[in-house]
Amino acid sequence: MTELAVTAPELDAGDAAPIEAAREEVLVLDYGGQYSQLIARRLRECGVFSELLPHDVPLEEVARRKPRGIVLSGGPASVYAEGAPRLDRELLALGVPVMGICYGMQLLVHELGGRVEQAEVGEFGRSDLHISEPGVLLRDMPTEQTCWMSHRDTVFEPPPGFTALASSSSSPVAAVQDTARGIYGIQFHPEVVHTPYGQEILTRFLTEVCGCEQTWSPASIVEDQIRRIRAQVGEANVICGLSGGVDSSVAALLVHRAIGDQLTCVFVDHGLMRKDEGEQVVSAFRDTFKVPLVAVDAEERFLEKLKGVTEPEAKRKAIGAEFIRVFEEEAEKLADADGEPIGDRPARFLVQGTLYSDVIESGGGTGAATIKSHHNVGGLPDDLQFELVEPLRALFKDEVRAVGAELGLPERLVWRQPFPGPGLAIRVVGGEATKERLNVLREADHILQEEIRKAGLYRELWQSFCVLPDVRTVGVQGDERTYGYVVVLRAVTSDDAMTADWARLPYDLLETIASRMINELREVNRVVLDITSKPPGTIEWE
Repeated sequence: MTELAVTAPELDAGDAAPIEAAREEVLVLDYGGQYSQLIARRLRECGVFSELLPHDVPLEEVARRKPRGIVLSGGPASVYAEGAPRLDRELLALGVPVMGICYGMQLLVHELGGRVEQAEVGEFGRSDLHISEPGVLLRDMPTEQTCWMSHRDTVFEPPPGFTALASSSSSPVAAVQDTARGIYGIQFHPEVVHTPYGQEILTRFLTEVCGCEQTWSPASIVEDQIRRIRAQVGEANVICGLSGGVDSSVAALLVHRAIGDQLTCVFVDHGLMRKDEGEQVVSAFRDTFKVPLVAVDAEERFLEKLKGVTEPEAKRKAIGAEFIRVFEEEAEKLADADGEPIGDRPARFLVQGTLYSDVIESGGGTGAATIKSHHNVGGLPDDLQFELVEPLRALFKDEVRAVGAELGLPERLVWRQPFPGPGLAIRVVGGEATKERLNVLREADHILQEEIRKAGLYRELWQSFCVLPDVRTVGVQGDERTYGYVVVLRAVTSDDAMTADWARLPYDLLETIASRMINELREVNRVVLDITSKPPGTIEWE
């Protein structure tokens, strides 16, 4: 995993200008497939930086980046449908190896004179793959193997000059190659775990076809980002909104490594954090890492902004806007301080721990649906007074953890489960985030985390947390009727938060957690378990 140039991974190439560097990258052109982001992630796991761009990115932009290879993603359209995404034939004249996956392969075949038709039966899920001619990508692999398909149109004949490599139960041509022109196509999805040899196929394309050296690594991410940060910031002062989660912590340490005391971290205790988390954050950064830190007690201020607010997007935007107002005030204090000013220049830059998945879910570009806005992406006010420094914006969560370990971040902090920027406010669902409700939720979450850690399951889970719906239920305690809150337990497993499955926690653990919550929290009389995966649900409820 080593970065050529970490840029904003928004699906709008015109908004991102990568730092010119000599390192390699492979571009993934997005045709709307559900696995498009996963393709980019798998290529990075092979040791090559990849970035997702829209399928209609200008040819000049592709040429300027000088990629070592191009991957055309899958997509839901038919090559014959009106308005379906098309392939710019000039892309194939750049002299760069191209591999099409699913719809990407069908586009190549259709544009170059092969035959693509709608099959009588679609092919979705696991399928048997038969390799008749291994070629470059399938060499030294079993001739009979399983793969993951997701298509209705099918390739029946390859274009002139192409060799058919494989077939499946419903696809006469499931893989093709034209080594002379460096063009390859596979109908199945190598990026998903259900294709056992998929990662090997991607590695073959990167190394044997594209000639990549696989130099993407945590150490090189640090090196490249330090250079990028210094180039962007110069001698200006910078502030960082430090939440204590792994994202903002890694972003803060990375920027501190780059510019030292030009950085001041601003920790805003908005009263929406987990139990004792504020004290832990202040102690770690001020005492252990010696990072300049200003702690702001703003609980009452945020609660006032949340009064009467029940709609989740309104909560996120209110919290995000108030964060920025606090940062602006602290920046003025830093510039005007009479005691020990950190410099004679105002803080012009704001560091945020924005991740790739944040941008995607916030609708960060052409064709991307807004699932929910993130406070550090979609919740920023229009009159923002800062330029943003977002060193993690092109990274997946697992890459951020690797960078954190490279920077020397303690294991407990590196592996801290994700926590939303708006905090517990968005876990009070369907109602106002009052101080009383937040305290109930905070204590319930503390019990859950204690028991999860005690059971040795914390590292196995992507996230585990509690949700407090605006619902009361009848119960019986001590022969008396109660009318208390319902606490929802949510625990999921995932690799990158793009998809997630509900965690199968042991029954005896669930019983212990529920019993403790009901016995220790007078306001709670019912505990339930959320067993929804992502998709169709999201990990957080709001």
